[in-house]
Amino acid sequence: MGANAASRPRASWWVVVGVVLIAAILAPYYLITDISDQIDISIIFVLALLALSMSFLWGYAGMLSFGQTVFFGLGGYSYAVLGLNIGSTSLPLLVAILLPMLFAAILGYFMIYGRISDIYLSVITLVVTLIFEKGIRATSGDRFVIGSVRLNGQNGIPTVPSLQVPWSGQELDTAGVFRFAVVLLILVYVGLRLLLTSHFGRVLVGIRENERRVELLGYDSRRYKLAAFVLAGGIAGLSGALYGIWGNFVAPEMFNLNQAAQVVIWVIVGGKSTLIGPIVGTAVIQYATAWLGTQGVGQVSLILGLVLMVFVLIFQQGLLPTVGLVLGLAREKLRGRR
Repeated sequence: MGANAASRPRASWWVVVGVVLIAAILAPYYLITDISDQIDISIIFVLALLALSMSFLWGYAGMLSFGQTVFFGLGGYSYAVLGLNIGSTSLPLLVAILLPMLFAAILGYFMIYGRISDIYLSVITLVVTLIFEKGIRATSGDRFVIGSVRLNGQNGIPTVPSLQVPWSGQELDTAGVFRFAVVLLILVYVGLRLLLTSHFGRVLVGIRENERRVELLGYDSRRYKLAAFVLAGGIAGLSGALYGIWGNFVAPEMFNLNQAAQVVIWVIVGGKSTLIGPIVGTAVIQYATAWLGTQGVGQVSLILGLVLMVFVLIFQQGLLPTVGLVLGLAREKLRGRR
């Protein structure tokens, strides 16, 4: 789906989504039976949610925020702390979504209603990310306790509880986390896709294209931008909670500036003008990072930086939009020959 697309999904699109959903649910039983493979692929689904939050906010609302990792870390830590304190996981998962949304509403209100320019919004969210990371790393003393849970500073919080099935209390195993993550990813993708075809989505894209014109038409652009900021914060918080469930561990690295930069790379590589592009970009970069690590390449970050430069200079629209453009030109050329 392109950034300007406003049409409702066709029946064939729903069929494809249904097939992908069924295939993903059955994959741990028939296609991806190895536990290590399930773990490696599950983290792609988890991080793709974070990339989706950035793609929606940046590609469709026109706001480049480095604060998505703040919401990501808040979601992970709130799930870990509350889950360890109360012994159940359904409420902590909900809080892991609502707390980042609340913080996004407060932070976004002062930035957006303060009429701060886009560049300063990026700078402020960058500073907030640094503050949170430094703050969490400074909680290594015995006095930094919430309930019965120590924050442990840079050592993080181990033994984060796995997600429990509400009606049985049974914890999800590796395959269960795999299915849960991919189902949530597909549901969020479909939800954002439908939202962007609604009146709200069309106004949001209009604000990105020309905010002044939209305001002259009678719309309060600040309300729409704040709503998008809060929604993106909730999606990032959900991703953070899933990260804690996936690894049974949360750490200050979730707030890290390197993590914030990685999210930007995923979105740029996949294409910020699409929703499916960042999912593909996350998978490509995660696979490349893991492969380079197994090959003994020491400067993985340097290589990823070069990849980013190539995409910025050559594939400016991202991987999937570029592929779609090439296929479209080839199709038109073939028709011309006929």
